[in-house]
Amino acid sequence: MELPLDYPTLRLIWWGLLGVLLIGFALTDGFDMGVGALLPFIGRNDDERRTVINTIGSTWEGNQVWFITGGAAIFAAWPMVYGASFSGFYLAMFLVLSAMIMRPVGFKYRSKRPEAKWRSFWDWSLFVGSFVPALVFGVAVGNVLQGVPVHLDSDLRSTYHGHFFELFTPFTLVCGLLSTAMLVLHGSAWLAVKAEKGPIVDRARKFGLVAGIASIVLFALGGLLAMRLGFRVEGVVDPAGPSNPLRATVVAAPGAWFDNFGRYPWMTIAPVLGFVGAAFATFGLWKRQEGLAFGGSSASAAGIIATSGLSMFPFILPSTVDAHSSFLVWNASSSHTTLFIMLVVVVVLMPVVLAYTAFVYRVLWGRTSSAALKTDPALY
Repeated sequence: MELPLDYPTLRLIWWGLLGVLLIGFALTDGFDMGVGALLPFIGRNDDERRTVINTIGSTWEGNQVWFITGGAAIFAAWPMVYGASFSGFYLAMFLVLSAMIMRPVGFKYRSKRPEAKWRSFWDWSLFVGSFVPALVFGVAVGNVLQGVPVHLDSDLRSTYHGHFFELFTPFTLVCGLLSTAMLVLHGSAWLAVKAEKGPIVDRARKFGLVAGIASIVLFALGGLLAMRLGFRVEGVVDPAGPSNPLRATVVAAPGAWFDNFGRYPWMTIAPVLGFVGAAFATFGLWKRQEGLAFGGSSASAAGIIATSGLSMFPFILPSTVDAHSSFLVWNASSSHTTLFIMLVVVVVLMPVVLAYTAFVYRVLWGRTSSAALKTDPALY
C-alpha cells in the first residue's frame, strides 16, 4: 500500500516533532526544575518553602510526561540513536534518573513529619533532583554537538568508546551551566507569576536577574566555543534511502555548525530568540512585569534548544571515531510504515494532551497563598 506521505517527509516531520517534545519538556518541566533549584535559597522558613513547592505542586507530575514522551519518541522514531546514546551516556542517565527519583519522593514525604531536619533534608533532595538534571541535560547536549565516540559494526551494533568523566569538557560544562541558568531564569519567572507577592517573589527576581544575564553570556560563549566544532557529510545522502549510517561518510569540519544559518537565513530566528527572550525576561523581572518575564524566559528556552537542533541538521548524533557511524535524519530512522502509523497516533492524541494540559492550567491558575497552607489539606 502506498502511504500518503513519502519517507523523507516523514523523517523530517519526526525530526521536527522530537524538537517540539524537547522544547515542550523545557517549557513545562523546566520551570519545575528551576523552582526546585531555587527552593533552599528563596524559602527562608517552612511556610515560605511550602509556598514555593506548591507553586508547582499541582502540575509537576503532568509536566514530567514531556520527558517520558521525548524518550519514547527517540526510541520509536530513531531506535539506533536511542541505543547508541542511552548506552553511551548510561552513567549520566543513571545519575539523572537517580536525581529525578528524589523529586516525587521529596514532594510526597516532605511534609509528612514536622521536624525541621526532616523537612530540610527533603528540601535539599528537591534541589538535587532539580539542579542535577538541569546541569546534566545541558552537558549531554554539549556532547552531542561536539560528537560522541560511537562505532557501528557491520551489523549496525553500536559500541561506545568513551568514559563518564570524558563527558565533561570546557564546552560541555558551558552548555550545562547554560541549561541551568536558562531553567533557573524560567523558574524565577514562574515564581514571579505564581507565588504570592512578597519576599518570595522579591528573592526570585534577584536570582532571575543573575540567571538572565548568565544565560545571555553563556549562550554567547557557547556559540564562540562551537566555532571549533562541526561535521559535514561527504557526497550525497539519499533522503529516502535505507536506515544504514554506514552508507554515509562524515568528516569533522570546525565551524560547520554555522553553515545552516548561512544556507537558510530564516534559521537565525532561533538564536535571536534565545538572546532576545532572555533579555526580555531579565527586563520583565527588573520592572516587575511578570507576564513579560515568563514569556521571555519561555521564548529564550525555545530559541536556545532550537538553535542546537537547527545548527546540526541533518545530524542527530555525530561520531568522532568513525566516519561511517554518524546518525543522520536520513539514515537512522524507523521504517516508512512505522513513522506513518506513529504520526497518525500523534495527530489523534496530541490535541487531546494539549487540550487537557491547557484545561488543567486554566482551572489551577492563580497565585499560591501562604494562608491556604493552613486550610487546604491537598497542599504539600
